[in-house]
This record gives sequence, C-alpha cells and structure tokens, in this order.
Amino acid sequence: MRLALGVEYDGGSFSGWQRLAKPGETSAEPTLQGALEQALAFVADGPVATVCAGRTDAGVHASCQVVHFDSDAPREPRGWVLGATSRLPPSMCVRWCVPVAMDFSARFSAVARRYRYRILNRSVRPALQRQYLAWERRPLDAAAMHRAAQGLLGEHDFSAFRTVHCQAPHARRELQAIEVRRDGETVEIDVQANAFLHHMVRNIVGSLLEVGAGGREPDWIASVLAARDRTLAGATAPASGLCFLGPLYPAIHGLPAEVTL
Repeated sequence: MRLALGVEYDGGSFSGWQRLAKPGETSAEPTLQGALEQALAFVADGPVATVCAGRTDAGVHASCQVVHFDSDAPREPRGWVLGATSRLPPSMCVRWCVPVAMDFSARFSAVARRYRYRILNRSVRPALQRQYLAWERRPLDAAAMHRAAQGLLGEHDFSAFRTVHCQAPHARRELQAIEVRRDGETVEIDVQANAFLHHMVRNIVGSLLEVGAGGREPDWIASVLAARDRTLAGATAPASGLCFLGPLYPAIHGLPAEVTL
C-alpha cells in the first residue's frame, strides 16, 4: 500500500530535509527525513523509505510538506498520524495520512510548489517569532518589490537565482505567481512555481530586497534574470524567513484541499 502524509515542521534545528545516512542508520547531523523515517519505522515495525514533494534546506520550515511511502503494515491512517507524531521531536508532526494509488509520487505528481518568505521590517530586531522571520532594518518599498517581481513570471532560465551547488540538470523553471505585500511591520513574499532550484526563492528575495531598499530600480530584476549570471543578483536571504507552504496536485489523487488544485 502507498500512503501520502502531510508533515509540518520547524526546520531550525535540522540540517535540512534530506537524509544523510542510509535508512535505519543514525546520522551525526539530524535531518527531517531521517527523523520521519525513524518514526514511521516504529509504527510499521520495519524500515520505511520516504519521497518528499520538495527538499528544504537547513533552517527552512514547512506548513505542509507532502511525502509518500510504501508499507504492508496493517495500520489505519489515524494510526500512522498519531503513532508517527508520538515518536517525532516537538518541532515535527504528521498532520494527515491518505492512501493513494501506487503510481502517485509526492515529487513527480506535483504540478506546483508554494513558498512564503516573511521579513520583519523595522529598526529593531525581533524577539518574538524570530525563528520564523528574517529581519531588515532598512525601510522597504513593498509595492516596488512587487512590481519588480512580476518580471520573473513565466518560464525562464533562472541561473541567476540558483546556488553554485545546485544539482538540477537545467535551470528552466516556470514561475506561476509571485506577490509581495506589507502587513504592518511585516513584508511577505509568496511564490509559486512548477519547481524550484536550490536557494532559488532565497536568492530572489535577496535581490528584491535591493529594490525595496532603493538601491535598484524595479526593472533591474528582469535584467538580472536575462543575464543568467548569479554574481549579478543580490545576496542569499536568510533561511529563517522561508516556509514551504506545500505542493499542489490534481484532484484525481484525492488529497486534502490545501494541496489540491
């Protein structure tokens, strides 16, 4: 049987999603995948290997990461949810479990992925919620950032916004939506694409910050994109402000509404 899970986590104390050791082995560096597979193995009474919708970096959070795994263990969905969560650290939980067809893939069946980046924009650093916010002391023009971001929409080569360590075979991605808005002292950036490159969102945010602070004009972002040169873009924004909202799947898979088109 194949099962899909919705997983929520605070990535601050983990070295990213990807398991650094083989299934069943212990890694010196804690990873989200390793912790989840260990918890699922306890419930299944045997090894479990998971596939996720999108691997997140160290320090990045998720409100609904989707994973799938195969198991013949006779457990009800509620048993997987409660059993796995009981064995996870406090910074992780399984929110839901849904049986899916054997051809479902958390990674390859997804047609979109969504991230949100949050910036506290004031002169004093945050005390509350600091692990879920980036901080920018320079006043930001969110409207200018939004105008600049629209130059990234569509299918492009995003080489200018990928890390040199990115292992993707090519840099073409379709940016489906991007919005920058202000809510009091917080600036939020929502991004949706068919898929993302390593550090792509954080590199886009770092460049938008240059526009928001007045150092660049809004049309600069489009010129950086066209140049396909990472050295021309802004610095990589901190991981703490980034949250993976979740992927989106066709309705045929029968997943919860929050991850269904």
